[in-house]
Amino acid sequence: MARTDGSGPRVWITRARPGAERTAAALSARGFTPVVAPALALVPLDTPLDLTGVAGLAFTSRNGVAAFADRTPRRDWPVFTVGDATAEAARARGFTRVHSADGALDDLVALIAAAWPADGGLILAPGPRDPAGDLTAALTGRVEVRALPLYAALETDLAPPGAFDAVLVHSPRAARVLAARLAAADVGSRLLVAISPAAAAPLEGAGFAEIRIARRPTEDSLLAALGNPVRPV
Repeated sequence: MARTDGSGPRVWITRARPGAERTAAALSARGFTPVVAPALALVPLDTPLDLTGVAGLAFTSRNGVAAFADRTPRRDWPVFTVGDATAEAARARGFTRVHSADGALDDLVALIAAAWPADGGLILAPGPRDPAGDLTAALTGRVEVRALPLYAALETDLAPPGAFDAVLVHSPRAARVLAARLAAADVGSRLLVAISPAAAAPLEGAGFAEIRIARRPTEDSLLAALGNPVRPV
């Protein structure tokens, strides 16, 4: 994936903003040329905020933290997050009792199940309208969890960039959008790097020259799978 024109390899970022900008900054710092063209856009929902009986919070993304923190000044709940990046976002918004899992939904389920007492009360899970995983169902019978949809991820008018060397896919939903929009001519010599096997699956037959999957469903692991821009990857 090395280039000879003096610029770093062009990496297409398909995740929604504002996360796309964070990924772009990380790619630039590593010597890549980021190309931001999201497959999804986050749209806020006017969901009523009922905090009756809420004893704790669970977040599966930075977006959920931001959407919830913008709706209430309260910061006194214990917070469980899917990974360290989400935990950092929660602390940055003023939450102090933050417990982080290892980066996957199953890790968050295990953390809550182990740490939350049977009589601990309701955990509220602010996040997307259509989550990739069902935290409420995963904890049924162990912990009472109620989802709070605060935003929706909607498809954009996606068009592949004119030139790119690799594409990053952060979610199964984005992968399905790409699978429906990309032609074989768009991907034949390119590298696909997916954050999880589920995010890679919709694109396995798309014709990419190579597909790589992050070791863990985290941004750091995704970028590690992308590799080093100064040599072919």
